[in-house]
Amino acid sequence: MQQKRNIQIIEWEDLDKRKFYSFGVFMTMTIRAAVYPATLIRTRLQVQKGKSLYSGTFDAFFKILRAEGVRGLYRGFMVNTFTLISGQGYITTYELVRKYVSRYSSDNTLKSLVAGGSASLVAQSITVPIDVVSQQLMMQGQGEHLTRFKVKPKMVMAAGKYKVTFGQTRDIIVQIFAVDGFRGFYRGYVASLLTYIPNSAVWWPFYHFYAEQLSKMAPSECPHLILQAMAGPLAAATASTVTNPMDVVRARVQVEGRTSVIETFKTLLAEEGFWGMTKGLSARIISSTPTAIVMVVGYETLKKLSLRPELVDSRHW
Repeated sequence: MQQKRNIQIIEWEDLDKRKFYSFGVFMTMTIRAAVYPATLIRTRLQVQKGKSLYSGTFDAFFKILRAEGVRGLYRGFMVNTFTLISGQGYITTYELVRKYVSRYSSDNTLKSLVAGGSASLVAQSITVPIDVVSQQLMMQGQGEHLTRFKVKPKMVMAAGKYKVTFGQTRDIIVQIFAVDGFRGFYRGYVASLLTYIPNSAVWWPFYHFYAEQLSKMAPSECPHLILQAMAGPLAAATASTVTNPMDVVRARVQVEGRTSVIETFKTLLAEEGFWGMTKGLSARIISSTPTAIVMVVGYETLKKLSLRPELVDSRHW
């Protein structure tokens, strides 16, 4: 009975890779679409000075919705979809590094820690240029005064009236390259690594830890997927809290065009004190909670659906 309650991890060699990647693209896209508004709100909160524009997560949500409509919550989303590439790079690196580390150690915490950090390194190398562009787009509208680059409004006829639209992505890319060159697309790269490598490295061990602890407390007939869905948000909240100060610094470096992570950190601390390090944390946890649930349920379901046929009956669901 005790053996049945242990959550068995589906490893890389157990998977049908063709199914894994086919289902994975759909899962990643769905997750990104669901949580993008919270990501946009988090970015605006982190970049604003004090509470100059928004007093908090919900205030920002309703102000953006009133002033810019639903489309305002999805500024920069189309360019952000290119992070699908980094998403696939992330899960592939995570699984392969876990497999490699398992040759030297059977400790699941160690495997998760090393694989999570390595996966984030690969993913951020792909994601940062996309983030730099999409964050500039996020700041257009109410928050455009907080960014160095502004898109050129184009007048189009709509319902007999001229309406301002933002043709955005190309304008932003051209401006970034003109001012900063190719390096401009990797502005904040170090800050991103310092944020997301620890976040990923912390998330996976805590996820497996919480899942195992919950499995010991839950009845033996409780589906493992429910326990994993509960463990995901707990791990996400833990990781978000630990890494949020660097996430605030990362957002400011990328949006404001700063060059020094240390100087940005000092400036933030001097201007806004300790509480400045918590800016956007509630939005981050709010966005990471459904993300974690959807990601965990989606990822574990993805791995279950991608199991090699001969292994399907060997995993407790």
